[in-house]
Amino acid sequence: MAVYEYDVVVIGSGPAGEGAAMNAAKHGRRVAVIEEQETVGGNCTHKGTIPSKALRHSVKQIIEFNTNPMFRDIGEPRWFSFPKVLKRAEKVMSNQVMLRTNFYARNRVDVFFGRAEFEDKNTVLVKGTVKGTETLRAKNIIIATGSRPYTPADIDFSHPRIYNSDTILKLSHTPRTLIIYGAGVIGSEYCSIFSGLGVKVDLIDTQDRLLSFLDGEISDALSYHLRNTAVKIRHNEEYESVEGDDHGVILNLKSGKRIRADAFLWCNGRTGNTDNLNIEATGLAPNSRGQLSVDGHYRTEVEGIYAVGDVIGWPSLASAALDQGRSAAADLVGSDYFRYINEVPTGIYTIPEISSIGKTEEELTKECIPYEVGQAFFKDTARAQISSQPVGMLKILFHRETLAILGIHCFGDQASEIVHIGQAIMRQEGAANTIEYFVNTTFNYPTMAEAYRVAAIAGLNRISNL
Repeated sequence: MAVYEYDVVVIGSGPAGEGAAMNAAKHGRRVAVIEEQETVGGNCTHKGTIPSKALRHSVKQIIEFNTNPMFRDIGEPRWFSFPKVLKRAEKVMSNQVMLRTNFYARNRVDVFFGRAEFEDKNTVLVKGTVKGTETLRAKNIIIATGSRPYTPADIDFSHPRIYNSDTILKLSHTPRTLIIYGAGVIGSEYCSIFSGLGVKVDLIDTQDRLLSFLDGEISDALSYHLRNTAVKIRHNEEYESVEGDDHGVILNLKSGKRIRADAFLWCNGRTGNTDNLNIEATGLAPNSRGQLSVDGHYRTEVEGIYAVGDVIGWPSLASAALDQGRSAAADLVGSDYFRYINEVPTGIYTIPEISSIGKTEEELTKECIPYEVGQAFFKDTARAQISSQPVGMLKILFHRETLAILGIHCFGDQASEIVHIGQAIMRQEGAANTIEYFVNTTFNYPTMAEAYRVAAIAGLNRISNL
Protein backbone atom coordinates (compact mmCIF):
# COMPACT_ATOMS: atom_id res chain seq x y z
CA MET A 1 0.00 0.00 0.00
CA ALA A 2 1.49 3.31 -1.14
CA VAL A 3 2.21 5.93 1.56
CA TYR A 4 2.55 9.63 0.71
CA GLU A 5 3.80 12.43 2.96
CA TYR A 6 2.29 15.94 2.71
CA ASP A 7 2.26 19.17 4.68
CA VAL A 8 -1.50 19.52 4.28
CA VAL A 9 -4.24 17.07 3.31
CA VAL A 10 -7.61 18.56 2.36
CA ILE A 11 -10.68 16.31 2.33
CA GLY A 12 -13.17 17.67 -0.21
CA SER A 13 -12.73 19.76 -3.36
CA GLY A 14 -15.74 22.08 -3.06
CA PRO A 15 -15.26 25.83 -2.48
CA ALA A 16 -13.95 25.34 1.08
CA GLY A 17 -11.47 22.64 0.10
CA GLU A 18 -10.36 24.49 -2.99
CA GLY A 19 -9.80 27.72 -1.05
CA ALA A 20 -7.76 25.88 1.57
CA ALA A 21 -5.68 23.90 -0.94
CA MET A 22 -4.87 26.87 -3.17
CA ASN A 23 -3.86 29.14 -0.29
CA ALA A 24 -1.67 26.48 1.34
CA ALA A 25 -0.01 25.72 -2.01
CA LYS A 26 0.62 29.43 -2.66
CA HIS A 27 2.53 29.49 0.65
CA GLY A 28 4.84 26.72 -0.48
CA ARG A 29 3.18 23.79 1.28
CA ARG A 30 2.95 20.35 -0.31
CA VAL A 31 -0.80 19.75 -0.59
CA ALA A 32 -3.05 16.81 -1.43
CA VAL A 33 -6.81 16.93 -1.99
CA ILE A 34 -9.14 13.95 -1.66
CA GLU A 35 -12.39 13.99 -3.64
CA GLU A 36 -15.03 11.26 -3.41
CA GLN A 37 -16.67 12.08 -6.73
CA GLU A 38 -15.11 11.32 -10.11
CA THR A 39 -14.24 14.96 -10.81
CA VAL A 40 -13.34 17.99 -8.70
CA GLY A 41 -15.73 20.75 -7.64
CA GLY A 42 -17.64 19.08 -4.82
CA ASN A 43 -21.38 19.29 -4.31
CA CYS A 44 -21.29 23.01 -5.12
CA THR A 45 -20.39 22.27 -8.74
CA HIS A 46 -22.27 19.00 -9.22
CA LYS A 47 -25.40 19.15 -7.05
CA GLY A 48 -25.90 22.57 -5.48
CA THR A 49 -24.93 26.12 -6.33
CA ILE A 50 -23.83 25.80 -9.96
CA PRO A 51 -26.58 23.56 -11.38
CA SER A 52 -29.41 25.33 -9.53
CA LYS A 53 -28.20 28.79 -10.58
CA ALA A 54 -27.66 27.69 -14.17
CA LEU A 55 -31.18 26.24 -14.16
CA ARG A 56 -32.53 29.49 -12.76
CA HIS A 57 -30.81 31.55 -15.44
CA SER A 58 -32.30 29.43 -18.23
CA VAL A 59 -35.78 29.59 -16.70
CA LYS A 60 -35.47 33.36 -16.30
CA GLN A 61 -34.67 33.64 -20.01
CA ILE A 62 -37.72 31.51 -20.85
CA ILE A 63 -39.94 33.74 -18.70
CA GLU A 64 -38.56 36.86 -20.40
CA PHE A 65 -39.19 35.38 -23.84
CA ASN A 66 -42.72 34.32 -22.98
CA THR A 67 -43.74 37.60 -21.34
CA ASN A 68 -42.03 40.24 -23.50
CA PRO A 69 -44.42 41.54 -26.20
CA MET A 70 -41.49 42.27 -28.53
CA PHE A 71 -40.80 38.54 -28.92
CA ARG A 72 -44.33 37.88 -30.18
CA ASP A 73 -43.03 38.98 -33.60
CA ILE A 74 -40.73 35.95 -33.50
CA GLY A 75 -43.26 33.38 -32.41
CA GLU A 76 -45.72 32.23 -29.82
CA PRO A 77 -44.76 31.50 -26.22
CA ARG A 78 -42.78 28.26 -25.90
CA TRP A 79 -42.85 25.46 -23.34
CA PHE A 80 -39.56 23.94 -22.23
CA SER A 81 -39.16 20.66 -20.35
CA PHE A 82 -37.08 20.37 -17.19
CA PRO A 83 -34.62 17.85 -18.75
CA LYS A 84 -34.05 20.17 -21.72
CA VAL A 85 -33.31 23.13 -19.45
CA LEU A 86 -31.02 20.90 -17.36
CA LYS A 87 -28.76 20.28 -20.37
CA ARG A 88 -27.67 23.91 -20.24
CA ALA A 89 -26.73 23.48 -16.57
CA GLU A 90 -24.70 20.37 -17.41
CA LYS A 91 -22.59 22.39 -19.86
CA VAL A 92 -21.82 24.96 -17.15
CA MET A 93 -20.93 22.17 -14.70
CA SER A 94 -18.54 20.66 -17.26
CA ASN A 95 -16.84 24.03 -17.80
CA GLN A 96 -16.47 24.51 -14.05
CA VAL A 97 -14.85 21.07 -13.65
CA MET A 98 -12.34 21.84 -16.41
CA LEU A 99 -11.51 25.23 -14.88
CA ARG A 100 -10.99 23.80 -11.41
CA THR A 101 -8.97 20.83 -12.62
CA ASN A 102 -6.56 23.31 -14.16
CA PHE A 103 -6.30 25.18 -10.84
CA TYR A 104 -4.97 22.08 -9.09
CA ALA A 105 -2.60 21.20 -11.93
CA ARG A 106 -1.20 24.73 -12.16
CA ASN A 107 -0.55 24.88 -8.42
CA ARG A 108 0.89 21.35 -8.30
CA VAL A 109 -1.70 20.08 -5.87
CA ASP A 110 -2.10 16.29 -5.98
CA VAL A 111 -5.71 15.14 -6.29
CA PHE A 112 -6.77 11.67 -5.12
CA PHE A 113 -10.16 10.38 -6.23
CA GLY A 114 -11.63 8.01 -3.67
CA ARG A 115 -13.28 7.83 -0.26
CA ALA A 116 -11.38 9.34 2.66
CA GLU A 117 -11.20 7.48 5.96
CA PHE A 118 -9.16 8.50 9.00
CA GLU A 119 -6.70 6.00 10.46
CA ASP A 120 -5.54 8.48 13.11
CA LYS A 121 -5.36 12.27 13.44
CA ASN A 122 -2.44 12.56 11.00
CA THR A 123 -3.24 9.69 8.61
CA VAL A 124 -5.99 9.40 6.00
CA LEU A 125 -6.68 6.33 3.88
CA VAL A 126 -8.01 6.91 0.37
CA LYS A 127 -10.15 3.93 -0.56
CA GLY A 128 -11.39 2.94 -4.00
CA THR A 129 -8.70 4.67 -6.05
CA VAL A 130 -7.42 3.19 -9.31
CA LYS A 131 -4.44 1.87 -7.29
CA GLY A 132 -6.55 0.44 -4.48
CA THR A 133 -6.15 1.96 -1.01
CA GLU A 134 -3.55 4.71 -0.63
CA THR A 135 -2.28 6.30 2.59
CA LEU A 136 -1.70 10.04 3.08
CA ARG A 137 0.08 11.46 6.11
CA ALA A 138 0.24 15.13 7.08
CA LYS A 139 0.79 17.41 10.06
CA ASN A 140 -2.36 19.35 9.16
CA ILE A 141 -5.66 17.99 7.83
CA ILE A 142 -8.54 20.21 6.71
CA ILE A 143 -12.01 18.66 6.64
CA ALA A 144 -14.09 20.29 3.90
CA THR A 145 -16.52 17.49 3.13
CA GLY A 146 -19.60 19.71 2.80
CA SER A 147 -23.17 18.62 3.45
CA ARG A 148 -26.04 16.73 1.87
CA PRO A 149 -29.84 16.94 2.19
CA TYR A 150 -31.21 15.70 5.50
CA THR A 151 -33.50 12.77 4.66
CA PRO A 152 -35.85 11.52 7.41
CA ALA A 153 -36.14 7.74 7.63
CA ASP A 154 -39.95 7.73 7.37
CA ILE A 155 -39.94 9.06 3.80
CA ASP A 156 -39.16 6.64 0.95
CA PHE A 157 -36.62 8.56 -1.15
CA SER A 158 -36.14 5.52 -3.39
CA HIS A 159 -39.64 6.11 -4.80
CA PRO A 160 -39.41 7.43 -8.40
CA ARG A 161 -41.60 10.45 -7.63
CA ILE A 162 -39.97 11.51 -4.33
CA TYR A 163 -36.83 13.66 -4.57
CA ASN A 164 -34.45 15.70 -2.48
CA SER A 165 -32.45 18.73 -3.65
CA ASP A 166 -29.64 16.46 -4.95
CA THR A 167 -31.69 13.81 -6.75
CA ILE A 168 -34.01 16.38 -8.36
CA LEU A 169 -31.20 16.96 -10.87
CA LYS A 170 -31.96 13.46 -12.21
CA LEU A 171 -35.61 14.32 -12.90
CA SER A 172 -36.33 12.97 -16.39
CA HIS A 173 -39.73 14.61 -16.97
CA THR A 174 -41.61 17.80 -16.12
CA PRO A 175 -44.39 17.26 -13.57
CA ARG A 176 -47.58 19.27 -13.94
CA THR A 177 -47.86 19.63 -10.16
CA LEU A 178 -45.16 19.58 -7.48
CA ILE A 179 -45.06 19.72 -3.68
CA ILE A 180 -41.94 21.35 -2.21
CA TYR A 181 -41.53 20.67 1.51
CA GLY A 182 -39.32 23.28 3.16
CA ALA A 183 -39.37 26.97 2.25
CA GLY A 184 -35.80 27.85 3.11
CA VAL A 185 -33.32 29.18 0.57
CA ILE A 186 -33.11 25.95 -1.48
CA GLY A 187 -36.86 25.32 -1.41
CA SER A 188 -37.68 28.90 -2.43
CA GLU A 189 -35.15 28.80 -5.27
CA TYR A 190 -36.52 25.55 -6.71
CA CYS A 191 -40.04 26.90 -6.25
CA SER A 192 -39.12 29.81 -8.56
CA ILE A 193 -37.50 27.47 -11.09
CA PHE A 194 -40.44 25.08 -11.37
CA SER A 195 -43.17 27.73 -11.27
CA GLY A 196 -41.22 29.54 -14.03
CA LEU A 197 -41.55 26.35 -16.12
CA GLY A 198 -45.31 26.43 -15.64
CA VAL A 199 -45.47 23.79 -12.90
CA LYS A 200 -48.20 24.28 -10.29
CA VAL A 201 -46.29 24.34 -6.97
CA ASP A 202 -47.43 23.86 -3.38
CA LEU A 203 -44.72 25.32 -1.12
CA ILE A 204 -44.93 23.96 2.43
CA ASP A 205 -43.33 26.24 5.02
CA THR A 206 -42.77 25.04 8.59
CA GLN A 207 -42.41 28.69 9.73
CA ASP A 208 -44.91 31.55 9.88
CA ARG A 209 -43.28 33.49 7.02
CA LEU A 210 -40.84 32.85 4.20
CA LEU A 211 -37.13 33.18 4.98
CA SER A 212 -37.72 34.73 8.39
CA PHE A 213 -34.07 35.84 8.67
CA LEU A 214 -34.70 38.41 5.93
CA ASP A 215 -35.99 41.94 6.42
CA GLY A 216 -39.77 41.60 6.71
CA GLU A 217 -40.53 43.85 3.74
CA ILE A 218 -38.24 41.78 1.49
CA SER A 219 -39.78 38.51 2.71
CA ASP A 220 -43.27 39.88 2.01
CA ALA A 221 -42.21 40.92 -1.50
CA LEU A 222 -40.98 37.41 -2.25
CA SER A 223 -44.23 35.90 -0.98
CA TYR A 224 -46.25 38.24 -3.20
CA HIS A 225 -44.29 37.44 -6.35
CA LEU A 226 -44.36 33.68 -5.77
CA ARG A 227 -48.11 33.82 -5.29
CA ASN A 228 -48.30 35.94 -8.44
CA THR A 229 -46.92 32.94 -10.34
CA ALA A 230 -49.67 30.68 -8.91
CA VAL A 231 -47.56 29.21 -6.10
CA LYS A 232 -49.66 28.10 -3.14
CA ILE A 233 -47.71 28.87 0.06
CA ARG A 234 -48.81 27.02 3.19
CA HIS A 235 -47.28 28.36 6.43
CA ASN A 236 -46.91 26.69 9.86
CA GLU A 237 -47.31 23.19 8.49
CA GLU A 238 -45.56 19.91 9.34
CA TYR A 239 -45.76 16.60 7.52
CA GLU A 240 -47.44 13.55 9.03
CA SER A 241 -46.57 11.19 6.20
CA VAL A 242 -45.59 11.09 2.53
CA GLU A 243 -47.18 8.39 0.36
CA GLY A 244 -45.94 7.61 -3.14
CA ASP A 245 -47.91 5.56 -5.68
CA ASP A 246 -47.80 4.92 -9.44
CA HIS A 247 -49.59 8.18 -10.22
CA GLY A 248 -47.96 10.64 -7.84
CA VAL A 249 -47.43 11.55 -4.21
CA ILE A 250 -49.83 12.34 -1.37
CA LEU A 251 -48.61 14.59 1.46
CA ASN A 252 -50.50 14.27 4.73
CA LEU A 253 -50.01 17.24 7.04
CA LYS A 254 -50.43 17.27 10.83
CA SER A 255 -53.08 19.96 10.36
CA GLY A 256 -55.26 17.37 8.60
CA LYS A 257 -54.65 18.64 5.07
CA ARG A 258 -54.08 16.09 2.31
CA ILE A 259 -52.32 17.27 -0.87
CA ARG A 260 -51.67 15.30 -4.05
CA ALA A 261 -49.11 16.14 -6.75
CA ASP A 262 -47.20 14.47 -9.56
CA ALA A 263 -43.93 14.72 -7.62
CA PHE A 264 -42.54 15.65 -4.19
CA LEU A 265 -39.32 17.59 -3.45
CA TRP A 266 -37.84 17.57 0.07
CA CYS A 267 -35.83 20.73 0.91
CA ASN A 268 -35.81 20.74 4.69
CA GLY A 269 -32.40 20.72 6.35
CA ARG A 270 -28.82 19.62 5.65
CA THR A 271 -26.50 17.05 7.23
CA GLY A 272 -22.72 17.37 7.43
CA ASN A 273 -20.77 14.70 5.54
CA THR A 274 -18.84 13.16 8.42
CA ASP A 275 -20.48 9.77 8.87
CA ASN A 276 -18.20 7.82 6.51
CA LEU A 277 -14.88 9.37 7.59
CA ASN A 278 -14.22 7.08 10.59
CA ILE A 279 -13.76 10.42 12.31
CA GLU A 280 -13.89 8.74 15.72
CA ALA A 281 -10.30 7.62 15.07
CA THR A 282 -9.20 11.24 15.52
CA GLY A 283 -11.10 11.80 18.76
CA LEU A 284 -13.63 14.17 17.15
CA ALA A 285 -17.38 13.76 17.66
CA PRO A 286 -19.83 15.44 15.24
CA ASN A 287 -23.18 16.74 16.51
CA SER A 288 -26.53 15.14 15.64
CA ARG A 289 -26.51 16.83 12.22
CA GLY A 290 -23.01 15.57 11.38
CA GLN A 291 -21.43 18.99 11.91
CA LEU A 292 -18.08 19.73 13.56
CA SER A 293 -17.43 22.53 16.04
CA VAL A 294 -14.48 24.88 15.51
CA ASP A 295 -12.91 27.85 17.27
CA GLY A 296 -12.38 31.36 15.88
CA HIS A 297 -9.56 30.08 13.67
CA TYR A 298 -11.44 27.06 12.21
CA ARG A 299 -9.46 24.68 14.43
CA THR A 300 -11.25 21.63 15.83
CA GLU A 301 -10.50 20.42 19.33
CA VAL A 302 -7.91 18.00 17.91
CA GLU A 303 -4.56 19.68 17.23
CA GLY A 304 -3.71 19.91 13.54
CA ILE A 305 -7.24 19.27 12.27
CA TYR A 306 -9.30 22.13 10.81
CA ALA A 307 -12.88 22.13 9.51
CA VAL A 308 -14.44 24.58 7.06
CA GLY A 309 -17.51 25.03 4.86
CA ASP A 310 -20.92 23.42 5.24
CA VAL A 311 -19.54 20.72 7.56
CA ILE A 312 -19.32 23.36 10.35
CA GLY A 313 -22.85 24.72 9.76
CA TRP A 314 -23.62 28.44 9.47
CA PRO A 315 -23.68 30.17 7.06
CA SER A 316 -23.52 27.21 4.62
CA LEU A 317 -22.83 29.40 1.60
CA ALA A 318 -20.32 28.71 -1.18
CA SER A 319 -18.96 32.26 -0.91
CA ALA A 320 -18.29 31.92 2.82
CA ALA A 321 -16.91 28.38 2.42
CA LEU A 322 -14.22 29.55 -0.02
CA ASP A 323 -13.11 32.28 2.37
CA GLN A 324 -13.21 29.93 5.35
CA GLY A 325 -10.92 27.53 3.50
CA ARG A 326 -8.48 30.29 2.65
CA SER A 327 -8.51 31.50 6.26
CA ALA A 328 -7.90 28.03 7.70
CA ALA A 329 -4.88 27.67 5.41
CA ALA A 330 -3.71 31.16 6.41
CA ASP A 331 -3.82 30.14 10.07
CA LEU A 332 -1.87 26.93 9.64
CA VAL A 333 0.89 28.66 7.60
CA GLY A 334 1.03 31.62 10.02
CA SER A 335 -0.08 34.21 7.45
CA ASP A 336 -1.11 37.73 8.50
CA TYR A 337 -4.12 37.56 6.18
CA PHE A 338 -6.30 35.39 8.43
CA ARG A 339 -9.83 36.64 9.06
CA TYR A 340 -12.86 35.07 10.66
CA ILE A 341 -15.75 35.06 8.20
CA ASN A 342 -18.70 36.67 9.99
CA GLU A 343 -19.93 39.42 7.63
CA VAL A 344 -21.44 37.46 4.77
CA PRO A 345 -23.92 38.89 2.26
CA THR A 346 -27.01 36.78 1.69
CA GLY A 347 -27.62 35.81 -1.94
CA ILE A 348 -30.92 34.07 -2.67
CA TYR A 349 -31.45 33.19 -6.34
CA THR A 350 -35.20 33.17 -6.52
CA ILE A 351 -36.94 34.95 -9.42
CA PRO A 352 -36.51 37.86 -8.73
CA GLU A 353 -33.38 37.40 -6.63
CA ILE A 354 -32.66 38.73 -3.14
CA SER A 355 -29.48 39.91 -1.48
CA SER A 356 -28.76 41.65 1.80
CA ILE A 357 -26.06 42.48 4.31
CA GLY A 358 -26.18 44.01 7.76
CA LYS A 359 -29.12 44.54 10.11
CA THR A 360 -32.82 44.19 9.31
CA GLU A 361 -35.50 46.62 10.47
CA GLU A 362 -36.72 44.04 12.97
CA GLU A 363 -33.22 43.68 14.50
CA LEU A 364 -32.67 47.44 14.74
CA THR A 365 -36.07 47.94 16.35
CA LYS A 366 -35.38 45.21 18.90
CA GLU A 367 -31.98 46.73 19.71
CA CYS A 368 -33.53 50.22 20.07
CA ILE A 369 -31.15 51.72 17.50
CA PRO A 370 -32.49 54.99 15.99
CA TYR A 371 -32.57 54.32 12.26
CA GLU A 372 -34.17 55.65 9.13
CA VAL A 373 -34.95 54.08 5.75
CA GLY A 374 -34.05 55.15 2.23
CA GLN A 375 -35.79 53.31 -0.61
CA ALA A 376 -35.55 53.24 -4.39
CA PHE A 377 -38.08 51.29 -6.45
CA PHE A 378 -36.70 49.75 -9.62
CA LYS A 379 -39.84 50.62 -11.60
CA ASP A 380 -38.76 54.26 -11.33
CA THR A 381 -35.21 53.73 -12.68
CA ALA A 382 -34.44 54.09 -16.37
CA ARG A 383 -32.20 51.00 -16.57
CA ALA A 384 -34.90 48.73 -15.13
CA GLN A 385 -37.44 50.16 -17.58
CA ILE A 386 -35.06 49.62 -20.50
CA SER A 387 -34.34 46.01 -19.51
CA SER A 388 -38.02 45.32 -18.74
CA GLN A 389 -37.15 44.32 -15.16
CA PRO A 390 -39.25 46.77 -13.11
CA VAL A 391 -39.88 44.47 -10.13
CA GLY A 392 -37.91 45.18 -6.98
CA MET A 393 -36.36 47.77 -4.75
CA LEU A 394 -33.22 48.80 -2.92
CA LYS A 395 -33.53 49.57 0.77
CA ILE A 396 -30.82 51.31 2.83
CA LEU A 397 -31.06 51.36 6.63
CA PHE A 398 -28.91 54.03 8.30
CA HIS A 399 -28.38 55.57 11.72
CA ARG A 400 -30.54 58.65 12.12
CA GLU A 401 -27.81 60.65 13.91
CA THR A 402 -24.45 59.41 12.58
CA LEU A 403 -25.85 58.50 9.11
CA ALA A 404 -23.75 55.29 9.24
CA ILE A 405 -25.10 52.52 6.98
CA LEU A 406 -26.56 49.71 9.07
CA GLY A 407 -28.08 47.43 6.46
CA ILE A 408 -28.57 47.00 2.71
CA HIS A 409 -31.51 44.97 1.40
CA CYS A 410 -32.22 44.42 -2.28
CA PHE A 411 -34.98 42.56 -4.09
CA GLY A 412 -35.07 42.34 -7.88
CA ASP A 413 -32.98 41.68 -10.96
CA GLN A 414 -29.21 41.66 -10.26
CA ALA A 415 -29.77 42.10 -6.51
CA SER A 416 -26.79 39.88 -5.66
CA GLU A 417 -24.55 42.18 -7.72
CA ILE A 418 -26.06 45.47 -6.58
CA VAL A 419 -25.63 44.71 -2.86
CA HIS A 420 -21.83 44.70 -3.12
CA ILE A 421 -21.72 48.45 -3.74
CA GLY A 422 -23.37 49.04 -0.37
CA GLN A 423 -21.19 46.36 1.23
CA ALA A 424 -18.02 48.16 0.09
CA ILE A 425 -19.13 51.45 1.66
CA MET A 426 -20.25 49.75 4.89
CA ARG A 427 -16.73 48.34 5.33
CA GLN A 428 -15.10 51.78 5.25
CA GLU A 429 -13.87 53.40 8.42
CA GLY A 430 -15.36 56.43 10.19
CA ALA A 431 -17.33 59.02 8.22
CA ALA A 432 -16.63 57.23 4.92
CA ASN A 433 -19.36 54.65 5.58
CA THR A 434 -22.32 57.03 5.74
CA ILE A 435 -25.29 57.30 3.43
CA GLU A 436 -23.97 60.70 2.26
CA TYR A 437 -21.43 58.85 0.08
CA PHE A 438 -24.20 57.93 -2.34
CA VAL A 439 -25.41 61.52 -2.62
CA ASN A 440 -21.92 62.90 -3.15
CA THR A 441 -20.91 60.32 -5.79
CA THR A 442 -21.81 60.49 -9.48
CA PHE A 443 -23.17 57.21 -10.85
CA ASN A 444 -23.31 56.19 -14.49
CA TYR A 445 -26.72 56.80 -16.05
CA PRO A 446 -28.70 54.74 -16.74
CA THR A 447 -27.60 51.99 -14.33
CA MET A 448 -29.11 49.89 -11.59
CA ALA A 449 -26.40 51.30 -9.29
CA GLU A 450 -27.99 54.75 -9.34
CA ALA A 451 -30.72 53.27 -7.13
CA TYR A 452 -28.27 53.97 -4.28
CA ARG A 453 -28.37 57.70 -5.02
CA VAL A 454 -32.18 57.70 -5.26
CA ALA A 455 -32.52 55.74 -2.00
CA ALA A 456 -29.98 57.95 -0.19
CA ILE A 457 -31.73 61.17 -1.17
CA ALA A 458 -35.09 59.71 -0.12
CA GLY A 459 -33.64 58.66 3.24
CA LEU A 460 -31.98 62.01 3.94
CA ASN A 461 -35.19 63.80 3.02
CA ARG A 462 -36.99 61.82 5.73
CA ILE A 463 -34.72 63.10 8.51
CA SER A 464 -34.47 66.66 7.16
CA ASN A 465 -38.21 67.05 7.77
CA LEU A 466 -37.99 66.19 11.49
